[in-house]
Amino acid sequence: MIDYSMLEWARAQFAMTAIFHFFFVPFTLGMSFMVAYFETIYVKTGKAEWKQITQFWQLLFGINFAIGLSTGIIHEFEFGTNWSTYSWVVGDLFGAPLAIEGIVAFFMEATFAAIAFFGWKRVSKGVHLTSSWLLAAGSNLSALWILIANGFMQHPTSAFYTFNIDTARLELTDFMNLIMQPVAQVKFLHVVTASYTMAAVFVLGVSSLYLLKGKYTSFAKKSATVAAASGLIASIAVAVIGDDHAYEVTNTQPTKIASMEGLIVGEKSAPIVAIGIPKSLSIEDIKNTTEGDGFSIEIPIPGLLSLLGKRDPSAFVPGIKDLIYGNDKYGIWSWDRLVAQGQRAIKDLEAYHAAKKAGNEAAMKAAEEDFHAIVANVDGVKVERAELMGYGYFAELPNNGIEHAFPPVAPLFFSFHLMVGLGFWFILLFVLAYLGVTKGTFWDSKGLQKAAVYSIPLPWIAISFGWMSAEIGRQPWTVFGVLPTFKSVTPIDLVNVQATFFMFLVAFVVLGIAELKMLFTVVKNGPKGAH
Repeated sequence: MIDYSMLEWARAQFAMTAIFHFFFVPFTLGMSFMVAYFETIYVKTGKAEWKQITQFWQLLFGINFAIGLSTGIIHEFEFGTNWSTYSWVVGDLFGAPLAIEGIVAFFMEATFAAIAFFGWKRVSKGVHLTSSWLLAAGSNLSALWILIANGFMQHPTSAFYTFNIDTARLELTDFMNLIMQPVAQVKFLHVVTASYTMAAVFVLGVSSLYLLKGKYTSFAKKSATVAAASGLIASIAVAVIGDDHAYEVTNTQPTKIASMEGLIVGEKSAPIVAIGIPKSLSIEDIKNTTEGDGFSIEIPIPGLLSLLGKRDPSAFVPGIKDLIYGNDKYGIWSWDRLVAQGQRAIKDLEAYHAAKKAGNEAAMKAAEEDFHAIVANVDGVKVERAELMGYGYFAELPNNGIEHAFPPVAPLFFSFHLMVGLGFWFILLFVLAYLGVTKGTFWDSKGLQKAAVYSIPLPWIAISFGWMSAEIGRQPWTVFGVLPTFKSVTPIDLVNVQATFFMFLVAFVVLGIAELKMLFTVVKNGPKGAH
């Protein structure tokens, strides 16, 4: 029996922890490199003012780094407390990149952070600069391994794992394929370039604040110059890599992209709705829909979804109806057909273990062969019945759980489109800032400086919406197509999850207030009191 109250509280706790932790992660990734840039200029020029600039931004980075580290530890513990079934099934595979992250990247960060923060008077300039760059590299390597693990959750394939019928667990079969999976690589690049954009917005915004107040103007001009140049490159990179990310999502998680764009019925030359209000449609409404009609208000851009998702402006992109009820013309299986194959895989698994217990080797072999039988060949990629076993668990729910077969449209649509809209704002901001810096007009442009100041919180909002798009869009799966979320949770009492939820909430509020107070204090005191 599924305890949905327990499930929703566990999900809420994980979401709260993930979002709060992710407030710190991208700032760490971006500021680590920003600090290294500033120190490189200091070492190259030998000018004390660049050392002061480096130490100021390093102090802000260090505050964030320390608090982000503590929230990350809490996050990983939740896999064992609330999601032990998930940990059991995928631990052999999911644990590998996390172990490497801990052994390599985490220790790399810890070692070189000590030198970077406390070694100014203890080591040479060259050693200190090297430590700053290695700290930045370690932080970003940490993100790489975590996003490789997350990429597996978004798009698991038999290219790097197999389901061990004896242990009922996923096992890693090809480590290099796991690392090089396109979904993980493009996700990593998208996240780190967004992080570099965040750091550049922060530096530009704080520098603009000083310019508006007429304080530390030399410091602010130099910092803003570096931020404008790096931010322009990073913000454009986010958009370019985001295009590749959209392509991967369209071809690996079709229900996610259909919900992101409110596409109910698939079509050729599918549009992207630039601005719209999605309708709230029941599963029956979707079944009876014969054409578009997913929005109350919409401003579409014809063919753009087909172009971005299929690299062909006239290509067919399946909608939610096609993915739930099937589309024979395009070889799309219905949800019920997938559930039926999943049920058969579950029965094969049960039959195998019953035969093993009875010592019937012939029955074991027959069950295992049927379990691993090829049931589909999609563009040369063979799909085993074992890979569809996760669908079989939905047979426990009314109507095969068809109402849970796709993510919620409205939250996904708005979070994704707000992220994209903010991304284009950052490009515009940095284009104007860079032109202003190169022409010397930025220093007197109060309007642009105010825009930069007001933009400081926007990268956090954009990245949080992006993370929400990725994770909400994966529902109803923990591991897409393999392990449903409702089968991943730990069967513990609801009160335990509620208690820890509120404990973490209080801790996060206290930590959040503490960080903001420290950041505001450092910014208020200015670069002279930074070290």
